Amino acid sequence: MKEAIKHLFDAQLCDWEMAAKNYAALEEVREKTFAISGNTIRVQFNPARIVSSAAKVDAKSIQARACFLCGANRPAVQTGIPFQAKYTILINPFPIFPRHLTVPSVLHTPQRIAGRMMDMLELAETLEDYVIFYNGPRCGASAPDHIHFQAGNKGFLPFESAWKQTSSLLSETKRGLIWKISDNLRRGWVIEGSDKLNVCLLFDTVYQLLNELPTTDEPMMNLLAWFEKGKWIVVVFPRKKHRPDCFFREGEDQLTISPASVDLGGVFITPLEKDFNKITSDNITEIVDEICIDKVNEEDISNRLKELL
Repeated sequence: MKEAIKHLFDAQLCDWEMAAKNYAALEEVREKTFAISGNTIRVQFNPARIVSSAAKVDAKSIQARACFLCGANRPAVQTGIPFQAKYTILINPFPIFPRHLTVPSVLHTPQRIAGRMMDMLELAETLEDYVIFYNGPRCGASAPDHIHFQAGNKGFLPFESAWKQTSSLLSETKRGLIWKISDNLRRGWVIEGSDKLNVCLLFDTVYQLLNELPTTDEPMMNLLAWFEKGKWIVVVFPRKKHRPDCFFREGEDQLTISPASVDLGGVFITPLEKDFNKITSDNITEIVDEICIDKVNEEDISNRLKELL
């Protein structure tokens, strides 16, 4: 698969002018770094991501546009690689990562993770050089009407290498380990295991506990997953809010930031230069605290996980 992905990128960046332009522009992307509560957070000024950050995802807007992840509506120049006969691996034409993939389902069905964690783990195993991520339908997914994963090359997200130093072991079971994120910024859990089915079962336990919180579709969450040294790592960032208040403000207080998996993984995306220039560590801390699950709910679920596992 590694060679097939390489050939896909080579061919698409040769044939697809818009994608080639956006990947070339990554070399000019500006970044700055903050140290927040001992965490490394990078902020990226990436104008092409305005398509996703400012996407209209209300029901009326979704119904009014053709689904851009459906095969019939994708650009004729966009080609992909079949995965398990259920998904298609595509290059993302609006990249954050130097190698950024989108993996939509062949069928047009809503963005829901229930029943698809095994697919996510198998994708992580197949794309062993990538981190796979999932944005819930109200947690940053710009196509909440079409189930899809994304993937970015390993080594890009700060959380990927730092999570174990900033997490505490919550429960050790025959199925695997569950860690509580304890970095004084984000809230959530990390599942670690060497058996796909057991990792899925552990995730299902977390999912069901989150499902007890008020929700309109599925529990709000962003997920990261990768495979290394014979183990799967699944990061669960539970959410309580889609976009922070600053997204909707006017004037100097407005920040066009719509956090998703990448942001919580340690790379905040600012599609507008004015936001990149003025964002501060305090802004980031406030945004993360506002969108993540409440500390009380996180602690309650953590205690119940210890009792159940």
